[in-house]
Amino acid sequence: MEFRSLVHCLFCFSLILFLPFASSSSFPDRYLKSIPPSLRLNASDEYIELTKPLPSDELTPSCSLLLLQEDFGHTIGLPPVSVPYSPPPDCSGPWTHVVLEFLASCQGEQYDRIVGVWLDGVEILRTSTAEPTESGIFWKVRKDVTRYSSLFSQSNLTLSVMLENVVNDVFTGIYHVNISLLYYGENKIAISPLLEDQKYNRKLGFAIQPIRNNLERIMLPYDYEAKKLGFISKDPSGKKWGLQESQLSDEKPADLIIPVSGDGDDGFWFRIQNEADVHSTEIQIPLNTYRAVLEIYVSFHGNDEFWYSNPPDSYIKLNNLTTGRGNGAFRQVFVTIDGVFVGSEVPFPVIFTGGINPLFWEPVVAIGAFNLPSYDLDLTPFLGLLLDGNSHSFGLGVTDGIPFWLVDANLHLWLDPGTSVVQAKSVRYHVPPLSVERHSKFKQLDGLFKIEVERKMKFSGWVNGSAGNFTTHVTKEMEFKNSIKFKKNGMSKEVKQKIKAKTEVRVESDAQELLARTIFKRKYPLEITTSTLPGPDDNTSLSITNISHSLNDISSRGNFSTSVSNSQESGGWMVVQDHSVLSGSANTRQTLTYIDDYGCFSRTVAASNGKLLEDNSTAACAQPL
Repeated sequence: MEFRSLVHCLFCFSLILFLPFASSSSFPDRYLKSIPPSLRLNASDEYIELTKPLPSDELTPSCSLLLLQEDFGHTIGLPPVSVPYSPPPDCSGPWTHVVLEFLASCQGEQYDRIVGVWLDGVEILRTSTAEPTESGIFWKVRKDVTRYSSLFSQSNLTLSVMLENVVNDVFTGIYHVNISLLYYGENKIAISPLLEDQKYNRKLGFAIQPIRNNLERIMLPYDYEAKKLGFISKDPSGKKWGLQESQLSDEKPADLIIPVSGDGDDGFWFRIQNEADVHSTEIQIPLNTYRAVLEIYVSFHGNDEFWYSNPPDSYIKLNNLTTGRGNGAFRQVFVTIDGVFVGSEVPFPVIFTGGINPLFWEPVVAIGAFNLPSYDLDLTPFLGLLLDGNSHSFGLGVTDGIPFWLVDANLHLWLDPGTSVVQAKSVRYHVPPLSVERHSKFKQLDGLFKIEVERKMKFSGWVNGSAGNFTTHVTKEMEFKNSIKFKKNGMSKEVKQKIKAKTEVRVESDAQELLARTIFKRKYPLEITTSTLPGPDDNTSLSITNISHSLNDISSRGNFSTSVSNSQESGGWMVVQDHSVLSGSANTRQTLTYIDDYGCFSRTVAASNGKLLEDNSTAACAQPL
């Protein structure tokens, strides 16, 4: 039956049958694709996520190392799979880049699963699996992991991978996973002969000059920018080291990385159940630390997988709904040191491949589903509290969280090579309470719920080491707006959310001269509309959904700036029985644009009913955001 006719017929009976489906007001949900293979003859077998190009994409690796080859069958309740790690003996560092490759395939019927990859407890990748088909699918994740180089250079470490899967008569999919590292040494540039061919180049829409410029920038020694900006100093021994390349920039990987994580028996992530469930790790940092950044990994599951669509508990209780998805729609991951709040982050709302409508995410998955973003908090202003030779408790929690969140972190530390002890002092701590406005109005199953949250935090602290005395100022602003509207007796739901965050890090000399300024801006708009109607058969429902979401990043370091705009729109319908999708139709269109001072890259894809219809890339981009 044609979809339009199907909707028209079902609508005739909707008023009679609304109440039995009242619990559907807890949409979105997660589903399993149970569509017959005969309806999927033209589906693509390779799944992709649009990401910005890696700095090493046009380089030839010096060597590679296969870390793990494993089949994840019935692994629920088991500890992570662990293997020993040492760097390739014939490919020692230092490396200009290190890339992690995660290759996976699966065939059968299976839910999406969350995956964590750790090296000695330090998380280096948070990913999720695609939901497979009867004919089988595969995908690849490539992530620049150069920032963990100090770990990769060590021997006799342990690589651990957590992928809890269930295999039985119903869920038959086994995830086959290969994980490798690619190491890039200096001057290993290789441009494809096709890219050298200008005629072919123009046909594909690429420009060779931005690629060359980018390669030239990649291969510059670390102290090039330091010299240009005048931030080269000397320690008392006369050995030159670059303040710009270390303290004032993320270009040089940290000298030491310490995990803030669990013991690894159930994965190294902390499983956070509620706001009071704060997990911590005791850490004693080296006394010559002059810079500290905490990198946070986070994913949300269970009743909080779609936290941005959760109504308040009063709505659920007064309507006698059975869903546990409540507690409102605001969440943030917060960090404490010795129980004192030192920062927070509202995460990007990643949608996993079984979420909302799994037909949307084949073969193009949602933003971040294959490479969940991590979030950096600059803790340098707090070194005055930490450099006392004692252990300190680093804690992680989730504001208003309900079961469950998986959170851990990596503490990146930069060490002063010119002294064994760095002097430091924290001089400013300004953390006003969250400014929260809530509006709630509902009658039975229809209603409107709004939340607006704001906060502006400021931290400052000075560090006196062999390069001099420098003060780091960190200012972080956050704005959060969310509205949820139920209509048509709770069978229609609209979610609109906007997240804006701005972080500024300024470094000044003891004479209050501005030495460096870094600004990060992020915007995460999200809109979801869902209508639920009775399905064509008993115990089925028809869901019609549209989604629009984006991840927009702008960063600037001195005179260098980058911007990433990644926007995705999906729409379609599905017939559902319990949590199985029996039939449906879906379309997804996405455009990613990356712009920096050397050029740009833009890629647009379009998919319909499981098949990739369009995939175009160009270096002729629009103006920066």
